[in-house]
Amino acid sequence: MRNTRTHRRNTVLAVAAVAALSMGLTACDGDDKGTRDEGAATHASAPAAASASGGSSAGGSTTGGGDASAAPSKASGTGGTTGGSAGGTGTGAKNAAATGGKTPSCTFQDVRVTAAKADETPTEHIVLTAVNKSSRACRLDGYPLLAFGQIQTAKDIPAVAKSKPAAPVVLQPGAPAYANVRVVLGGVHEDNKVVDSFNVNLFTGTAPTEGSIVVKAPAGGLAVDEAAAKTGYWTQELRNGADEF
Repeated sequence: MRNTRTHRRNTVLAVAAVAALSMGLTACDGDDKGTRDEGAATHASAPAAASASGGSSAGGSTTGGGDASAAPSKASGTGGTTGGSAGGTGTGAKNAAATGGKTPSCTFQDVRVTAAKADETPTEHIVLTAVNKSSRACRLDGYPLLAFGQIQTAKDIPAVAKSKPAAPVVLQPGAPAYANVRVVLGGVHEDNKVVDSFNVNLFTGTAPTEGSIVVKAPAGGLAVDEAAAKTGYWTQELRNGADEF
């Protein structure tokens, strides 16, 4: 009987020991699993962190990419500017053709103007010749502003539109330009006045230039009817039709 109790007690102790051992192992396994899970979480979060860091880096890269993006944009803008410049240059070339480019307008100090009667009887026209006496090229704008008599009181002589040249008249040093001028219409008239000289003013663009050129009339003087007088534009050469009026 005693042996039986002892056996049972030993059995109970053995079972208790096994249970304790099992619990210990379970706890250890739980700890290991927790450690493994934690390690896995840590390992999993590492790429995430790296990815986040990479995102940050990519963000830095994006900033860098932004700069890179800005650079092409800037380059594009520069290209646009250059393109605009090129366009401006093209437009400038057209404007240059229309205005004689950067060639300065001729002043009364740059040119010498002479007058000659046309080969006709009676004399109704004279031809003005303007020669560039300076050492630089200059542009003759518009037409000669004529004053037959005192500049302050002389009648403005209108220009004939059809005589306007297609391109600006640029005079190289020593080169001439011409303008046809009608001084009377139909011979002797009571309104005619005889002048020994007259004044020619020039334009700078569309504005009259300060200073005038005194032109000596052809021999014997010049009969002028201001009411009938008209002038042509300055041209490189007189043209049939355009300069006939």
